[in-house]
Amino acid sequence: MGSSNTSFREDFILVGFSDWPQLELILFVCISIFYSLTLFGNSTIIIICRLDLRLHTPMYFFLSHLSFLDLCYTTSTVPQLLINLHGLDRSITYGGCMAQLFVSLGLSCTECVLLVVMAFDRYAAVCRPLQYTTIMHPHLCQIMGIASWVGGFMNSLIQTSLMMAVPLCGISQLNHFFCEMPVLLKLACVDTEGIQSKMFVARAIILIVPVALILGSYVHIFQAVLKVKSMAGRRKVFGTCGSHLLIVVLFYGSAIYTYLQPIQSYSESEGKFVALFYTIITPMFNTLIYTLRNKDVKGALWKVLRRGRT
Repeated sequence: MGSSNTSFREDFILVGFSDWPQLELILFVCISIFYSLTLFGNSTIIIICRLDLRLHTPMYFFLSHLSFLDLCYTTSTVPQLLINLHGLDRSITYGGCMAQLFVSLGLSCTECVLLVVMAFDRYAAVCRPLQYTTIMHPHLCQIMGIASWVGGFMNSLIQTSLMMAVPLCGISQLNHFFCEMPVLLKLACVDTEGIQSKMFVARAIILIVPVALILGSYVHIFQAVLKVKSMAGRRKVFGTCGSHLLIVVLFYGSAIYTYLQPIQSYSESEGKFVALFYTIITPMFNTLIYTLRNKDVKGALWKVLRRGRT
């Protein structure tokens, strides 16, 4: 059976949504719209944060990183999905599949770490306001930003390396629209219990530990907010922290569902629709949440638009 490893000799066929041909055109149109909004919205946030001096703060420095991450993450999967839905080409080489796995997993792991950094920034702003500028020094912000990227891609490198060590057999079809770890593991022709255990540890580190740190930060934040007597002050804190917390719930909820359940329990059909949520919907929501709920970003946007008219 070991000699029937097809992954190095043949392309994979990404099944995508071909089981539901009546949905493919609808999905193609909707995903094209969502992807365009994601590209436009996140690019706008990055440009605004660069142009407006009032947004040259740690909060918007990390928001720019988050927007850039979302741009890269959606681009690592969505263009191929659109080609797949159009029926032009449903194949991907083994090397291309592993590269996509490494990049998409690295970007999502980086976002896991970055959301913790953003929670720490909110904790420092709310709970240590007098020391905030000292704590969130620009040099420290740069270090934390770089650490997010390095930590995320190191975790991805470990998981991708473990995946590449697994011999794959049988039908070279992936019942998904991109190279997702649980689907690849289902093609294994050896017992993967040991490798899955190692992968679970890597996933737990990048998912459970950040969630615990974020929840711990928000416990302190909410305790500090309760001591604020001004209702306007409370609304301001809830406005900035609420946006971040909403993104945390959307992102980690879908990621934990996908990556922390046993492979045997993973439903490929259901997993594809969940994947649509965290590869397309969540990055688009990030833009809406941080523009529609953030007065500073909206003010900077209108300022740029007025400047463009004159």
